Amino acid sequence: MKIKSKVLVIAGSDSSGGAGIQADIKTITALGSYAMTAITAVTSQNTVGINSIIPIPKNVISKQIEFTSKDIKPDAIKIGMLHSESVIKTVLKSLNKIKVKKVILDPVMVAKGGQRLVDKKTIEILKKNLLKKVTLITPNIPEAEVLSGITIKTIEDMIYATKKIHVLGVKNVLIKGGHLETKKIHDVLLSNNKIKIFNSKKIITKNTHGTGCTLSSAITTFYSCGKTLKKSCELGINYVNHAIMTGPNYGKGHGPINHLNNIEIKKSK
Repeated sequence: MKIKSKVLVIAGSDSSGGAGIQADIKTITALGSYAMTAITAVTSQNTVGINSIIPIPKNVISKQIEFTSKDIKPDAIKIGMLHSESVIKTVLKSLNKIKVKKVILDPVMVAKGGQRLVDKKTIEILKKNLLKKVTLITPNIPEAEVLSGITIKTIEDMIYATKKIHVLGVKNVLIKGGHLETKKIHDVLLSNNKIKIFNSKKIITKNTHGTGCTLSSAITTFYSCGKTLKKSCELGINYVNHAIMTGPNYGKGHGPINHLNNIEIKKSK
């Protein structure tokens, strides 16, 4: 397989391999592109929970982004969790230096249990400064509620929230509908002032660790290869759905999905 594009990921590390930078690398590689990384934090975690988080110094984050991009210029950038105001400002400075046009942000702000992972000041900096720099933002419903300031209970609420987030300065918004109490999954994309709803079968499983990281990386990979943003979202959603359906069922808690679902390797007899 020939490598199709180059993607830089700015995100935290997940020691269990299901989410974060590990999920990003697996996704980008499985879809045929080349992954580079700038790690913002190192976590000790497993499928049951997080044991510790160690932030990476901001000067080290900027060096990873700029030094890597100086040699191998990325076709697109995926941004995951930025845990503090200073980290967001650091990433913004580096983005201004390397001038990559295709930037996709997965705003990791709320944990699966519902607790906020970043403070209000960090969220305000993200809303006022970072959103203007990104091509697409991919919040789940709790994150979209934080960004839009509205409560989301229906698909109509999701559509309204995309418009509220768009006003903040981001060009395109994809709200993931996995948290809605619906028979199907509805993901809502606002792009070019048009609404597109992607409908998927709801898969009943506890093993969905890293789906947000995986989806944003899949979209970034397809987009970096020259596909339209709308098509990239459609292909990314399909990829994640197959990854959930073929999950390996590892761990005692929320297990990982199968990032290799589109690659068939036959075992030797």
